[in-house]
Amino acid sequence: MRILQLHSNYIVYKPVKKEISIAEEAAKEENRVEEVVVLFTAIEAGDNSAMAKQAIDDVHAFLQNLKVNRILLYPFAHLSSNLSKPSEALKLIKEMEAHAKQKGIETYRAPFGWTKQFTLSIKGHPLAEQSRSYVAEAGKTKVQQEVKEEEPVSAALKAEDTLKSYWHILETDGSLVPIEEFNFKGHTNLKKFSQYEIKKARAVTQMPPHVPLMKRLEIADYEPGSDPGNLRWYPKGRLIKSLLEQFVTAEMIGYGAMEVETPVMYDFNHPSLSDYLNRFPARQYLLQSEDKDLFLRFAACFGQFLMVHDAQFSYKQMPLKLYELTRYSFRREKSGEVCGLRRLRAFTMPDCHAFCTDLEQAKQEFKTRFNLCISVLGNIGLSKDDYEIALRFTKDFYEENKEFIAELAEIYGKPLLAEVWKERFFYFRLKWDANFVDNQDKAAALSTDQIDVENAKRYDITYVNEKGEKLNPLILHCSPSGAIERCVYALLEKAYKTQQKGELPMLPLWLSPTQVRLIPISDGFTEKVEEIAKKMAAKCIRVDIDDRSATLQKRIREAEMEWVPYVIVVGQRELESGVLSVRDREAHGKVQKMKLDELMATVASKLEGKPFKTLPLPLYLSKRPQFYG
Repeated sequence: MRILQLHSNYIVYKPVKKEISIAEEAAKEENRVEEVVVLFTAIEAGDNSAMAKQAIDDVHAFLQNLKVNRILLYPFAHLSSNLSKPSEALKLIKEMEAHAKQKGIETYRAPFGWTKQFTLSIKGHPLAEQSRSYVAEAGKTKVQQEVKEEEPVSAALKAEDTLKSYWHILETDGSLVPIEEFNFKGHTNLKKFSQYEIKKARAVTQMPPHVPLMKRLEIADYEPGSDPGNLRWYPKGRLIKSLLEQFVTAEMIGYGAMEVETPVMYDFNHPSLSDYLNRFPARQYLLQSEDKDLFLRFAACFGQFLMVHDAQFSYKQMPLKLYELTRYSFRREKSGEVCGLRRLRAFTMPDCHAFCTDLEQAKQEFKTRFNLCISVLGNIGLSKDDYEIALRFTKDFYEENKEFIAELAEIYGKPLLAEVWKERFFYFRLKWDANFVDNQDKAAALSTDQIDVENAKRYDITYVNEKGEKLNPLILHCSPSGAIERCVYALLEKAYKTQQKGELPMLPLWLSPTQVRLIPISDGFTEKVEEIAKKMAAKCIRVDIDDRSATLQKRIREAEMEWVPYVIVVGQRELESGVLSVRDREAHGKVQKMKLDELMATVASKLEGKPFKTLPLPLYLSKRPQFYG
């Protein structure tokens, strides 16, 4: 049995959909419970009545310490991958409810067997978040308890919470308007993003739409056998992720960056590294090896800076550009902020540094990369309408570089959020980031770049100028797309928004695991359908065949549920005429008559310039395992 115990100001939950046949009857209406200890509970195989009573006894003791007497039992299967049978789980949940009431605890229970949406406000004291697991051992119940502890944080993180920012909107002509004076009419997304940034409310209080989508589409899922924020990627998800990785890497090499590879762990006590840790707002994973204290990297900076420190170069080779696709980077994000693909603890980050001679070269390179990042996001499937940009700079940098700031605003072509600091605390004077605003009005940074004025000196990185003098360069830190996982998050959240408008959600064609599905009317056509599939596969089109015995209507419906872009039913008429009836998802499901060569040419034209990988699963659907559901 696993329990996540949260002392809460309130919880609001609403049953949405029955998930199993024995789901309890419940009204689809909001329920609110105030000043409550919420017990998210997963019943595991082998759990028994003794464990159920022990769990409630422990909660009772905890309630007495807190001087509260109200609980909500919330069935939550996501805490475990070793679940008991639903009937047994329901029985034990009811026993816990009865035992709690017997002890005089005011007890509420969320319905069993439902998908529910919830909003939760957790108290701020050290014991507000606890987790426990109960296991049977030698005829007794053994309790393993974890209490939230304070994690060591860098000086930069502490400063981020207290640093005074002045918020403006930067107009496309370069003028700064105080945020309270800006008219947000026609800029709804920018308003949402601005409010999110100013409030800094990062904690996740309800399930974002992309989480059930990433599971149902068999893209990714939580890994209960790992640390939170580390996911498992199913074959379809691995394909999507790999294609994004290939695309971004190709774009950076085309830009002129040299691809390198560096270690994932570093010496915590290395003088340059330890100093940098306190200048970067991120939490680290710490570990020990022999006589060293190590940390897992949260970006490629460490390895690339050490590499360039050992390199010899002059102004003639500058800007010097290094690129690495870090699989993985690690950040020990707060548990309340880790959720789905939006914020992870292990992620794939494309990371490119450019070493520049002076500010003028840095500004020119910064502008080039700004355009490049906008292009990368557009090719991934995210237009300027899908994200908002924040430009962050010190007041003196703005005063000295107004024309340059105005150029960036003009390139973007939309008003953007400007965060202005009176003085510099971080290692950069200028930073920008593109932020996707999701269906919960939360934002996640995608592309970013920074002008770093500190780290060349910190790492003793030098170049030789025209006079033969050794100088420290300026360093630009760029991720052209942001974390690859976040790109998938943004595409899924965008698809959900599309669905909410009554349109058909889908992934970009080049990222769709199956691009064309062939459905033979009966078994007698399977061989001929396979010949069509081979022709399409030879043209670098991912095609599969639904040869299952289900009805034609069900197979078409399931292809639609998988967001397959092109669905083709093949029977005698199609084989004799050579004309296919193509159900085109991008055209709102409209059926179009096309010859095979015409269809292949259409798909090929839409995939031009994008990387390709073969089908990640068996050709025939009857041969595939079911990874989720």
